[in-house]
Amino acid sequence: MLLTACQSAVVEDTYIVSLVADGRERTFEYNVQVTVEEFLQRAEVELGERDRISPPLFTQISDGMRVTLVRVAEEVECIEEEIPYERRVVPNEGLSPDEERLAQSGLNGVQEICYRITIEDGIQADRSQTGQPTVLQEPQDEIIFIGPDQEPEPIPIEGTLSYINNGNAWVIQNSSLNKRPITTTGDLDSLVFSLSADGRYLIYTAASEEEEAFINEFWLISTDEFSDPIKLQPTDVLFAEWVPQQPSTISYSTGEYRQIAPFWQALNNLWSMRIDPLTGDALNIEPILRESSGGLYGWWGTVFRWSPDGENLAWVRADSMGLVDFETGELNPLLTYPVFNTSQPWSWRASVSWSWDSQLIATTEHGQPLGSEPAENSPVFNVVVTDTNGSFQAKVLDSAGMWSAPKYSPDRINPLSQYPKGFLAYLRSREPYNSITGEYDLIVADRDGSNARVIFPQPDQPGITTQDFGLTAQDYVWDPTGTQIALIYRGNLWKVDVESGVAHQLTFDGGSSNPVWSR
Repeated sequence: MLLTACQSAVVEDTYIVSLVADGRERTFEYNVQVTVEEFLQRAEVELGERDRISPPLFTQISDGMRVTLVRVAEEVECIEEEIPYERRVVPNEGLSPDEERLAQSGLNGVQEICYRITIEDGIQADRSQTGQPTVLQEPQDEIIFIGPDQEPEPIPIEGTLSYINNGNAWVIQNSSLNKRPITTTGDLDSLVFSLSADGRYLIYTAASEEEEAFINEFWLISTDEFSDPIKLQPTDVLFAEWVPQQPSTISYSTGEYRQIAPFWQALNNLWSMRIDPLTGDALNIEPILRESSGGLYGWWGTVFRWSPDGENLAWVRADSMGLVDFETGELNPLLTYPVFNTSQPWSWRASVSWSWDSQLIATTEHGQPLGSEPAENSPVFNVVVTDTNGSFQAKVLDSAGMWSAPKYSPDRINPLSQYPKGFLAYLRSREPYNSITGEYDLIVADRDGSNARVIFPQPDQPGITTQDFGLTAQDYVWDPTGTQIALIYRGNLWKVDVESGVAHQLTFDGGSSNPVWSR
């Protein structure tokens, strides 16, 4: 008993631990060792998902340890900011040199920017942007029109040369100095733009006042001064031209409005309409072709072109070209080729051109693949000529380019010329297998395609690029005498003499397109 009484009592270790959390500091005394996690549980402290603990939860407590808890929260804040508008100065042919006019007021846009905010113990510790801003409203540029400071050289113009400039129809008659707008609404859509054979009347399409219900409206205007446009009966017109040898007669094709690009569904029909050119009244309307699907990619539409004598009508679809049989209403193919897949909301259509005697047709065909690529992806486009019977098909140029658009000249009026039978013009791609957006040269050859030569532009200058177009490109046109070509080059209208190659610039604001030329 004495030995037992003399043994020393066991003394337990004591741990003094402080806790800093939720804005205060507390001290705890322990006589057993626990982890920081157990310590917090005994202190009835709940941890949030993002809270930060020091030292880590698995650490054993020790005497004098200080445990710190930082409450961490995150929140997302989105704010709206203005996007400043830009100011653009645009040359405009409708103004005198140095004259300025406000065409469109500038409006700031709005974008939403979101930030992730980190808050530690109630105080913002970090703020960082999340993702890219979301544009809620695009800014609207301020557009100032200014008159170009250049004037064309005074050169004669045969007949009536018309074109679209900044959404308006313009004409040049007699002299290059005599150019003037004949519309002022600025809403021409380039789908239809055609001069009558005598150059007295122009038909065109323009945006509809009810843009969400109609593709466009169809208009007629005289090229004389002080004439007002007249709205014609049809709407939603995708193609129209004057019918040769039939006075005051128009053929046209229509579609239906769609809410997705290209915002129409072609009906691939064709109507003939004789009008009173003074009032625009329809004197009679007759069907030529009934509505149809239009074949492959038919939603884009069928292109038509009358022969100069008015006896035949050529048609073009995505994979073929031929003639209309007026008795049966059938479309008889003369050429067939693989459809071209653009992978875009538009479909390629070749242009067609009749020789002046209505015997030959020049067009562009989609060629066979170069290698193992699918036929619809072939980059090959050839210039070809055929006749109305389909008895022959002559390839004028391999790999000329998608927008080669061969065109026969009118009958030459000078029998002593080097080419009394007229010319064949076409555009030749500088990069034959990259011709969709590439540059082109203007080529003029004999009627059979021989003796081809570049007449525009010069070799050291940029090439011609395709401008705004309707169902197919319309970048150049012959004059009525077969000696001049008007073309769009870098957004401006030029006139080129075929035999000398001398070129004259006629507009200077970069807003021109769709030249047409009549007597």
